Amino acid sequence: MKQKHILPPDQTPINLVLVTLDTHLGGVLMRAEKSLRRHLPNLSLKTHAAANWNASPDSLEECKADIASGDIILVTMLFMEDHINAVLPALTARKDHCDAMVCCMSASEVMQLTRMGRFRMDAEQTGAMGLLKRLRGKSQNSNKGAGAQQLSVLKKLPSILRFIPGTAQDVRAYFLTLQYWLAGSEDNLKELFLFLVDRYAEDERSNLKGLFKAKPPVEYPEVGVYHPSIKSRVSDVLDDLPITKTKAGEKGIVGLLVMRSYVLAGNSAHYDAVIKGFEDRGISVITAFASGLDARPAVQKYFLRDGKSRVDAVLSLTGFSLVGGPAYNDSAAAEDLLAELDVPYVAAQALEFQSVDDWQASELGLLPIEATMMVAIPELDGATGPIVFGGRTGQSVEEKQDMKAHDERVRALVSRVEKLVSMRRRSRDQRKLAIVLFNFPPNAGNVGTAAHLAVFKSLYNTLVRLSEEGYSIDLPSSVDELQSAILEGNARKYGSDANVLDRISVDDYVREEVWLDAIEEQWGPAPGKQLTDGKSIWILGARFGNVVVTVQPPMGYEGDPMRLLFEGGHAPTHAFSAFYRYLKDSFMADAVLHFGTHGALEFMPGKQVGLSENCWPDRLIGALPNFYLYAANNPSEGLIAKRRSAATLVSYLTPPVIKADLNIGLQELKELIERWRCQPGSGKKADPDLAKLIETQADSLDLIDTPWAPGDAENHIIELSSSLTEIEQSLIPYGMHVVGEAIEEEHQIELLQALAKGSHGLDLDQEAAKALTSGLEMPKDLSVGSDENKVLSQAWTDLKATARLLREDHELPALVKALDGGFIRPVAGGDLLRNPEMLPTGRNIHGFDPYRLPSSYATKAGAKQADLLLATHEKQGNGLPESLALVLWGTDNLKSEGEPIAQALALIGAEPRFDTYGRLCGARLIPLDELGRPRVDVIVTMSGIFRDLLPLQTRMLAEAAFLAASAQEPEEQNFIRKHVLAYMKLHDCDLETASLRVFSNSEGAYGSNVNMLIDSGRWDDEDELAETYTKRKCYAYSRSGNAAPQADLLTDMLASVDFAYQNLDSVELGVTTVDHYFDTLGGISRSIKRASGKDVPIYISDQTTDNAKVRTLSEQVALETRTRVLNPKWYENMLEYGFEGVRSIETHVTNTVGWSATTGQVSPWVYKQLSETFILDEDMRKRLSELNPAAAVSLANRLLEAHDRDYWNPDDESLDALRKAGEDMEDWLEGVTGEIAA
Repeated sequence: MKQKHILPPDQTPINLVLVTLDTHLGGVLMRAEKSLRRHLPNLSLKTHAAANWNASPDSLEECKADIASGDIILVTMLFMEDHINAVLPALTARKDHCDAMVCCMSASEVMQLTRMGRFRMDAEQTGAMGLLKRLRGKSQNSNKGAGAQQLSVLKKLPSILRFIPGTAQDVRAYFLTLQYWLAGSEDNLKELFLFLVDRYAEDERSNLKGLFKAKPPVEYPEVGVYHPSIKSRVSDVLDDLPITKTKAGEKGIVGLLVMRSYVLAGNSAHYDAVIKGFEDRGISVITAFASGLDARPAVQKYFLRDGKSRVDAVLSLTGFSLVGGPAYNDSAAAEDLLAELDVPYVAAQALEFQSVDDWQASELGLLPIEATMMVAIPELDGATGPIVFGGRTGQSVEEKQDMKAHDERVRALVSRVEKLVSMRRRSRDQRKLAIVLFNFPPNAGNVGTAAHLAVFKSLYNTLVRLSEEGYSIDLPSSVDELQSAILEGNARKYGSDANVLDRISVDDYVREEVWLDAIEEQWGPAPGKQLTDGKSIWILGARFGNVVVTVQPPMGYEGDPMRLLFEGGHAPTHAFSAFYRYLKDSFMADAVLHFGTHGALEFMPGKQVGLSENCWPDRLIGALPNFYLYAANNPSEGLIAKRRSAATLVSYLTPPVIKADLNIGLQELKELIERWRCQPGSGKKADPDLAKLIETQADSLDLIDTPWAPGDAENHIIELSSSLTEIEQSLIPYGMHVVGEAIEEEHQIELLQALAKGSHGLDLDQEAAKALTSGLEMPKDLSVGSDENKVLSQAWTDLKATARLLREDHELPALVKALDGGFIRPVAGGDLLRNPEMLPTGRNIHGFDPYRLPSSYATKAGAKQADLLLATHEKQGNGLPESLALVLWGTDNLKSEGEPIAQALALIGAEPRFDTYGRLCGARLIPLDELGRPRVDVIVTMSGIFRDLLPLQTRMLAEAAFLAASAQEPEEQNFIRKHVLAYMKLHDCDLETASLRVFSNSEGAYGSNVNMLIDSGRWDDEDELAETYTKRKCYAYSRSGNAAPQADLLTDMLASVDFAYQNLDSVELGVTTVDHYFDTLGGISRSIKRASGKDVPIYISDQTTDNAKVRTLSEQVALETRTRVLNPKWYENMLEYGFEGVRSIETHVTNTVGWSATTGQVSPWVYKQLSETFILDEDMRKRLSELNPAAAVSLANRLLEAHDRDYWNPDDESLDALRKAGEDMEDWLEGVTGEIAA
């Protein structure tokens, strides 16, 4: 055998390879390599960061090449499937051909590749490894948490294993490697590689063994404090910090949480800049760290003193959740600790997966992985105010390794936290609060717009409570006086929607407006055309002592929505920018409270998340602490407010839901049907005169379209009975929520009955539900068998707790707490019927964990709902669709754990794919024989909010379509592949492009603008709506998450769509309640008609109760019209809220017109009955005009517009009466007459 040539040690080459998640140790490793070469001149140390591979495919190829030639390979922190799959084959191939492969703190499939001497991680775990398992114990029983326990074991093991021969020595080496790595200073990393070379160098490198006696790992505090001025940089003694040597805490103390590994590596310039930023402003800082990824020990040791917080705010700079990291998180434990601290908790982000330059140039902001890991997961803990503060510049090699501060963002971060601290420390009687109401669309009686909220009653209750809590407030005597002060005052003098609180001269505005050039480029010279008399800009609202109630200016596009098609130069109006500067600089507010769901600030142009100084929401809100009273059932738009305007949300309850019941005419019809059923010889032998009477009554109520054929009355009467039951049993929202007031008992009873049915499958009678509202024990007559009784007893206990929470006010106390600078506990947003755990309200809403969406429950439910949808379509006389269009919203998916997403996957014949940690990582196809039908081609259109909040799911859906298109399956069994291949042949494009099926807006844009066109009335024909929709929604999102305009592809796909549908997920919201439904589903429906030249069915998949049902759009609009806007039970209650109630009625009518415009599937009787109920009835017309004249006029004009556009054709007499009534209402609005003519 040929003897291997052994070189002298100083000439022996050895290749060391490190593969890890990021480059945070890059700089210290470069320094360590220089030191190592003093001992081993021919040593090569190659470091590869998985975070770089997506942006730089060449770097991945370099990594694979280095692995193939590596002698000793160290792999750490590979948790993500993309990263693992990229290098796993290369690592596997090299494992048995290198001197050693050490894999630690990674996913199990990576850890299994460890081979160190006789120790192999993939071998049976006996001996020393068995001992390790016994030493670890059961971590879940430890209050310290798994991380602290494992670190304790890690420190003990090397000394325990030192004298055990055999494989134990290699096991000991493995854990020594971990000790070196986790205490990754320059000295420790140098000694780590010397240690590995000394022990494991083989073959031509064997002469390197025994040459270097590696020093033991230098120990540093596991839990400690950091400051650049400390001699050793770290300490476990609080008194070593400068805070103890100055006048500590005069302006406040901020607790900073940092990563121990960055500090030990000397990679802390980004931390140092934040520390200096606070200290330059006189704010003391306690910078703490803990080993591992559980920050609780640091918080408990340094931020708490005698059970109370010693800091005024906590700022996490770690990029992870408080308890956990990239592989897991324990949000419940984090929440409890933060609640004990009871101070604001802000999480800031240092860029890990892109350079600062890339982020600055990006329209997206944070990458999907960054947004999920660094923003979405910390939100589950209760974190607020995400903001980028540093990263790597990407210029020189050194700069690519070490973190740098982004100076402007650091100043913004410090200012934001400084304002929170200042607010917290200021006494209530000195604290100044700006409350912002909304007014959209303007000039239509919409001041005080908020979803499900009685704004003025709630506002009054808020002012009363704040006054009682010590705020200096000139309190109005009543709600009416408050409303009059805001809406009337000098409004008539200025011709404005509300009282003019203050005026900003144009000269002052021009002098102070930093971004004047950008605004004038969009809106022309100051002061523009909104809220101005040409000499000044108006601030609308009224002042009540130290509280000012203001009205947010309109966005500016309401009169010309087509301008929003051109996003590039979009900027707020002069009035909008001046408004927020007024709050900050003139009124000098300590905080702003945006009152209700929702305004326009958070939807201003800029990055999706991780905003820069060039993003308008960041420019406008600045450092002003932002609190937002937000509907508990709207987590998606709430998250936009949190991420784009640094808002802390305080949730409010939605109105109670009750049964719709039947109005007088419908009730009389029901009684006639009951008589028909009860008569002798019912059915075909029944009294024909009675059947004719039923037909006549039904016709008068517009319940039948054509006369009944002779002998067919029985079938029609059965259908009528079923329709009446559906109307009667439908759940509807009752009135509006009033902050500070409990739901009335009779409505609590109905709500609890609905909750019992929806959450527990229980049918409770009124007496039982009343017992719940009184907190009584379960009635004996509800008892059943022993096993069932346990379930029933638990259900009763849960319902009783819910009833108690419904009786209590948690919202005003939470607002007071938020303004005091306390910690607002987080909660998953959702509907009460689906998720009673959203109680109590008054909490900071977040979404479902994005790594777990869709959940296993949602995946099963989604498949069932997809089958129901296909079955309904077939019952309409159609075959299996080849292609369909689906609208996905963020809110529906966050509330339902992703059921609509699961429907899309099920239709395609796919399901979510999760990694070993249970995190979503992609899609997989269900085999055709298991699926049992062909794969349906699904065109997905996402809301802009879905795109922002669910980037992982966006990529998953795109991957599912691509996998289906790529599958070698018969075209008759795979309609996606069939259509993709046809498109490729026709357009000569690649498979990747032809298989794009996920569409939305461009980055940073929202909505289709169809709703704005409808509201403005400034459109000529329906194709204009389709054109608007297609231009706005033509951006296709790929498997990588990248977006590009693909208008031709979208149009081609829509031309072959068989039907379109969307889910209805909330009882509180209907398709005629908000304009977003016709903006999205209506918009795509009109686009389908323009592309195909035909009308296709439009379905609404009603998931509001356990008894899911699919209806046609026409059926859904009819149902909502009968149960809500034409139902005296609904509209009379709405009118009790006066001004706001009229606006709600008008909104339903406008949205109905929107459906006619986009689908043509609204029956004419709807407009006929709306006119008769609200306009042609003299008493009702007068009531509406007195309560809200602008909204009343708008309502009348909408009905006339519907006629002008040929959506209904009243007789001449009715049309003349409607026009006369509209003119009289206009006169009332203008003050021409004090009475409305008949």
